[in-house]
Amino acid sequence: MIKTLDNFFEKLNTITGKILAIIMILLIMNVFYDVVSRYFFHGGSIAMQELEWHIFGVMILFGVSYALREEAHVRVDFLYNRFSPKTQALINIFGTIFFIIPLSIFIIYVSYDFVMDSYVTHEISDDPGGLTHRWIIKSMIPLSFIYLIITSIGYITKNIIIFRENKKVKEDVEV
Repeated sequence: MIKTLDNFFEKLNTITGKILAIIMILLIMNVFYDVVSRYFFHGGSIAMQELEWHIFGVMILFGVSYALREEAHVRVDFLYNRFSPKTQALINIFGTIFFIIPLSIFIIYVSYDFVMDSYVTHEISDDPGGLTHRWIIKSMIPLSFIYLIITSIGYITKNIIIFRENKKVKEDVEV
């Protein structure tokens, strides 16, 4: 049962990684367009410049979830690597339950009014020619942390398997 759940989360994370890779390509194309239009044609678009930041924000917000599952997040490795795989799994489980999930819930709670205020007031860019519907990018904040909670559950299941089978965390990650 737990292996089936872990496989589901692994597939979900793989899909997330592929979507983020596509978003990265879109960001590169956007920056390329912006640079070429600005330096070769002395033009440019405020909206395209703002879109760069929006795409980058989405990549960072959702990339956190991908990094968690892929063991690419920041931790104090000089201590962590000295522990046994079982101890590492316990640290990951308790760290996720007591730090990541509560912090995510807090950010979801705090950002809700931030997003709703933007939606209700029909917030747009302050710059002329900028993007409208600013609530869309702001809504990525609570959505990404909801997704982080979902992937945290997958991270917990992965570490439960590691704890039970006593294997190394790094060996468990498949790309």
